[in-house]
Amino acid sequence: MYKVGITGGIGSGKTTVCKVFDVLGVPIFYADTEAKNMMVEDDLLIEAIKLTFGEESYFEDGKLNNKHIASIVFNNEAELAKLNALVHPAVFRAFDKWEANVNANAPYTLKEAALLFESGSYKMCDTTILVTAPTDVKINRVMQRDNSTAEQVKARMNKQMSDDEKAKMANHFIMNDETHSIIEQVLALHKEFLNLAANPLS
Repeated sequence: MYKVGITGGIGSGKTTVCKVFDVLGVPIFYADTEAKNMMVEDDLLIEAIKLTFGEESYFEDGKLNNKHIASIVFNNEAELAKLNALVHPAVFRAFDKWEANVNANAPYTLKEAALLFESGSYKMCDTTILVTAPTDVKINRVMQRDNSTAEQVKARMNKQMSDDEKAKMANHFIMNDETHSIIEQVLALHKEFLNLAANPLS
């Protein structure tokens, strides 16, 4: 099955774009949501997190102690890298399992992931989409969504791989600037992916 990866920085609106693909009947794997699920459901991952960050990483009821984890990885790239090195393989396993159970009639699937390029999971895809938007638009979106300040949003953005860096690795682009039609851009890519899925060697 043809696999399409989709990503975008904070405030880019990749979730909105995914909703359009969803309406078209494209199966979508949400890696970021799955990562949160795996951290409380995958026994191998849970054990690895406890060994790395301590038994207090989880409460007695099995829920993740987010404050404890955040206190370790926040502003500490080395510790965050350790956490990602544990979580990403678990999500890869979940994606493989999900792919095996996807409707066989679906010509292609979409894998949505904030860290598509950083995690290396783009290598599991046949092609990739980068959702972009002007910086001021992204900042305003996040400010309204999270009730945060511009400075807080910029600080979060500075911790992410830039759009320029991602653009060097992406195959397709969707401009989500509230000027260009999202639906038209998605429909054009949908048509292209259907063709590629039907003619993988073309």
